[in-house]
Amino acid sequence: MGYAFFIDMGQEITPYIKRLLMSHITGLSTVQLLAEPNLQLTEEQQTWFDEAIVRLQNNEPIQHILGYSEFYGRKFKCDRRALVPRPETEELVDWIISMHNAQCTILDIGTGTGCIALSLAKELPLAKVTALDISIDALSLAHENAEMLEVGNVDFTEGDILNMDNEHCVAREKYAVIVSNPPYVRECEKAKMEANVLEYDPHIALFVSNEDPLIFYRAIGEFGLSHLEKDGALYFEINQYLSQETCDLLIAMGYKNVELREDINGNARMIKATL
Repeated sequence: MGYAFFIDMGQEITPYIKRLLMSHITGLSTVQLLAEPNLQLTEEQQTWFDEAIVRLQNNEPIQHILGYSEFYGRKFKCDRRALVPRPETEELVDWIISMHNAQCTILDIGTGTGCIALSLAKELPLAKVTALDISIDALSLAHENAEMLEVGNVDFTEGDILNMDNEHCVAREKYAVIVSNPPYVRECEKAKMEANVLEYDPHIALFVSNEDPLIFYRAIGEFGLSHLEKDGALYFEINQYLSQETCDLLIAMGYKNVELREDINGNARMIKATL
């Protein structure tokens, strides 16, 4: 899910945002719209545009209004069932692709829209990808995205990584890659978040307690100790304010080569660790 919640999510209704809306309803590219400054909308199109502006003013994410978000060069259906994919998460996907071959086994924990799992499956078509989520609603959305993108090499499964039974299907496998963008926003950080995130993204996918903010990293790290292949790797998206604590946790658990990377905005955002 990529909660870059400290950056402006684009709710200000700029000329660029208006062109995105116009492009959506006319089928013209934003470049084509610039070449047609006097374009007249139909009555139906004008009504949709006016309603979209009101929805933006009410903090609804533009991705929900358009019905999709761009991620790693593809469109992913978006709605209230899962977090809107963020650009920072694309960098995590790119890192994995650069480090692993096409036939690896991958587990994506907390798949949401399926943006990580499906992007990896498209880019590594011989990989065996499994996508886990606690939310049935999120899994239904991920399924829809898999059908839309014509991805057949991803298995979706319901499960709670905090209470993973050894009989669960994902617990009976070994993986070359375990990747997760789990909930990591502390309750104390809510004040820094944009209204369109707080009001429309599912809180179950966002928040952790102030007292134990690394709960998911600990659980996934423990799972990885027994479910990663030899030389297998964990990949995490992280809370930039807890980067050192997250690295220290993985080192204490016995992981090696713990590498922290910044995102394009210069924030500590991703970690890789190997057994």
